[in-house]
Amino acid sequence: MDINGRPNHIEDYLVSLHTGQWFGWSDSKNKIYANLIIHDDSKTKPTEQECIDGLAQLQSDFDAAKTTNTNKKASGKQKLKDLGLTDEEIQALIGV
Repeated sequence: MDINGRPNHIEDYLVSLHTGQWFGWSDSKNKIYANLIIHDDSKTKPTEQECIDGLAQLQSDFDAAKTTNTNKKASGKQKLKDLGLTDEEIQALIGV
């Protein structure tokens, strides 16, 4: 994940599939699909495309949640303004 918590590597997808240390890397400094190894015989190795698609879905979900949160904050602020609160009062209440 990047510094904002947005998934940015197939490892982010892999950890979402199962709990525990079920996978690893043959070269921990070069975490690419070709170096992906499965430690747990009860788990199957996802395809490279599944990893790419899974990461894309995680990113899309993260972005959608962020947008929803931003929209809810804006809506809440507007509702407070509609009730007659000033920008300063709103900032004092919610810190934004």
